[in-house]
Amino acid sequence: MSGPRLASLAGRPVTIGGLGSYLPGRVLTNEDLAAVLNTSDAWITQRTGIKQRRVAESGASSSDLGIAAARAALSDSGLSPDEIGLVITATISPDRIMPATASRVAYECGCTNAGACDVSAGCTGFVYALSMAAGMVAAGLHDHVLVVGAEVISRVLDWEDRSTAVLFGDGAGAVVVSPVPEAVMTGGRGSGGILGFDLGSDGSGEEILMIPAGGSRLPASCATVEARQHYMQMNGREVYKFAVQVVARSAGRVLEKCGLSVSDVDLFVPHQANLRIIEKAIKKLGIHEDRVYTNLEKYGNTSCASIPLCLTEARAEGRLKNGDLVLLMGFGAGLSWGACLLEWGCGRGAVDERG
Repeated sequence: MSGPRLASLAGRPVTIGGLGSYLPGRVLTNEDLAAVLNTSDAWITQRTGIKQRRVAESGASSSDLGIAAARAALSDSGLSPDEIGLVITATISPDRIMPATASRVAYECGCTNAGACDVSAGCTGFVYALSMAAGMVAAGLHDHVLVVGAEVISRVLDWEDRSTAVLFGDGAGAVVVSPVPEAVMTGGRGSGGILGFDLGSDGSGEEILMIPAGGSRLPASCATVEARQHYMQMNGREVYKFAVQVVARSAGRVLEKCGLSVSDVDLFVPHQANLRIIEKAIKKLGIHEDRVYTNLEKYGNTSCASIPLCLTEARAEGRLKNGDLVLLMGFGAGLSWGACLLEWGCGRGAVDERG
């Protein structure tokens, strides 16, 4: 694989200043899937750890879910929408190829002074978008950036393919990235701040996880529709091998870059792809399961939304405290990966909307 690109923040300290999430109201259980697929609750649970997932209502798009999560994050941050300088939406299920889903999110949220763009990096998209936001705020290009992970993956799943249909769910999460307030910059634990990133990609594995048709390489046609090439396709065995390897390596490198070790981490928030991947990866990394946050039993793999959804719920449950060292880890199509190390310092109550 190609070597990862390490990055550490320079310039003014940057933190996550607001959190929000949104989950559709419809719950799809393993038993529901067993009624229409050749599968069972026991089969799905044993192989994935997933018991249920959320599915967006008919007509709802990724931007609809993202708007709700973004509004919640803005409210939590205490900022007005016109203070946002940029809106970045990470998604593998955009409303359209063009324009950017972020443009509608920004418009509907009232971010009248903001630019808007999408990030496409598979399930690693949220970490990539967070790194972009953090770099811009640290450099002073923007004071506040809204980062949204929004997915209606149910629209791009082949519901006749049990290898993918059982894994994914719909949802959205959002964060506001801002400078660390001067009043809390004590120089010690508790100040809060994003410390560094480790981003990487190995394009030789692009066919392991992809939606083959619909772009310029394989435009839509009667043949591509008939061949079901507009749905997600995945080589689960290869994804598993890749993820287990890259999580430990990438997490270790960002910790080393920041002069810290696994023993310093208070909470590890991995992308919620598969419980078996997480269990194997944390064993390889050497971090105890008590310091790992998971919620995929309830929501499945929500792709770019999974990490901000976890952060919102972890804070609501008291799992995030000021001064905690938090390690985020994403991995997915590309093949891509991304780790982020931060010291938690929001100190606000969780905002979590549900439809």
